[in-house]
Amino acid sequence: MRDLLPFLSLYRRHWFGLTLGMLLALATLLSALSLLSLSGWFIAASAVAGLTIARQTFNYMLPGAGVRGFSMARTAGRWGERVVSHNATFKLLADLRLFVFRKLIPLMPSRHANLRDADLLNRLVADVDAMDHLYLRLMTPIIVGVLATLALTGFLAWFEPAIGITLGLILLVLMAVVPVIFHHLGSQQGQTLTQSTAAMRIALLDFVQGSTEITLFNANQRYLEAIAREQQPLLSAQRRMAMITGLANASLQLFSGLTLTLILWMAADGIAGKAPDPLVALFAFATIASFEILMPFAGAFQYLGKTLASAKRLNTLIQATPDTPFKAEGGYQASARGTVDLRDVTFAYHDSPATVLNQVNLQLNAGEKVALLGKTGCGKSTLLQLITRQWDPAQGSVSLDGIPLPDWNEAALRQSMVVVSQRVDLFNGTLADNLRLAKPEASDDELAQALRDVALESLLDDQGLNAWIGEGGRQLSGGERRRIGIARAVLHDAPVWLLDEPTEGLDKHTEHKLLQMITEKSRDKTVLFITHRLVGLESMDRICLMETGSIVEQGSHDSLLAESTRYQRLWQRLAD
Repeated sequence: MRDLLPFLSLYRRHWFGLTLGMLLALATLLSALSLLSLSGWFIAASAVAGLTIARQTFNYMLPGAGVRGFSMARTAGRWGERVVSHNATFKLLADLRLFVFRKLIPLMPSRHANLRDADLLNRLVADVDAMDHLYLRLMTPIIVGVLATLALTGFLAWFEPAIGITLGLILLVLMAVVPVIFHHLGSQQGQTLTQSTAAMRIALLDFVQGSTEITLFNANQRYLEAIAREQQPLLSAQRRMAMITGLANASLQLFSGLTLTLILWMAADGIAGKAPDPLVALFAFATIASFEILMPFAGAFQYLGKTLASAKRLNTLIQATPDTPFKAEGGYQASARGTVDLRDVTFAYHDSPATVLNQVNLQLNAGEKVALLGKTGCGKSTLLQLITRQWDPAQGSVSLDGIPLPDWNEAALRQSMVVVSQRVDLFNGTLADNLRLAKPEASDDELAQALRDVALESLLDDQGLNAWIGEGGRQLSGGERRRIGIARAVLHDAPVWLLDEPTEGLDKHTEHKLLQMITEKSRDKTVLFITHRLVGLESMDRICLMETGSIVEQGSHDSLLAESTRYQRLWQRLAD
């Protein structure tokens, strides 16, 4: 149950709405109890009055008005409780989803990057939605049930203490026993439901995302069979949960009948020492109505295992410590000049004993253009991720303007750098929205010019900047996506440019044009140009040759051609 504490603490953010929902739920439940109890007494009293002389003096109007009043109050209370409590719960879940997302961002791309996209989606959607069970079907029934039981016990005890207290004790005992039994019965199935739902989402999302390749390689049947295998545990758990729900309803009906028999036996000789009268019917109908208090309990605790499993999955994100924590407040916040310094940097991924970078020393002076050259897998992209502080080195230090990266304010550090990565992500939105990610205040003219700079003026046709990009919108090629990333870099205009294979996949003409534009736009910027191709290196101030996690040679293009046998062989091989 400790896994639920972080989510219970969120109650105070929407305490008014949730508390008002509980009060309306209590009023609704008391109206329902009063309606059935008064109706039972009224019918019995009317029958007795009709058989005696009392029919001339019996007041039919007052209890009739009470029945109508409680009926209207029950209907209005139920509607009001649903509106208020669900509104408050949905707002709370929205806050919780943002809270989880904010906790998730600093964890990427560290050890939690191995989570599947569908698993992350399941945690942000299904697991967070499961928390509505905590507020609507657990907290509210318990609090409202206890208060309603006390109120009903007090009301009946006012007429006959022995019967009122007996019924109250039976209800309280059942409140204590039923949750334990059905939580035990449903705990394992609830966890299976959560885990199976996540596995099912992963299988389905894999199939949807890879549908093109799956179809091309005729693997549809194999993936459909995998989905069917993941579906079986989910269906089995749902079947068992349905059986437990049926058992719960049957058990409560049985206890309701036994309790009614007991109360009728106790009231058979009359209420408060009087001869049997219509009050016996009031007690009988109040007993029948009282089990409405218990109806939510079995289901609430039956699915508690599912809620606990979702809470545990969320807590693995919420309580995780980022590998690269930034200071919540403070930190160096001045604008960077652009000097980047790596000293004796050694790095290995947490799940691998192999060293990716080994004693790397590299200094980028402000305004200097440096090309980092090497084969795929030699550690170039990892070096870039250390400069952006997606990871911290195992040994050594990385600094910007002489200040270690951990001492920088995160917003200032991000503002000081612009990155064009190998993977450019586009979001479901307009073309303008995707470009303004780099510069929110940019005008339409600035966005259009950025597209022209990267030779994407064709995107300005038709709907132009208002064209929808992403699912259901305009589909862009890999080269166009790469140029959108370069356009973002131009708009961001940071002092440090980190370019990871920015022209990969482009034709030679477009590549040459983009390299000229990058050289012009970054004239006074610090540029780290990562590549495994010998393109545009003549314009670089310095070239660093990297092999197996170490910088083995560095110098200008001409000096390396004259002195470096490695660079000579590489240049000649690619030139031929």
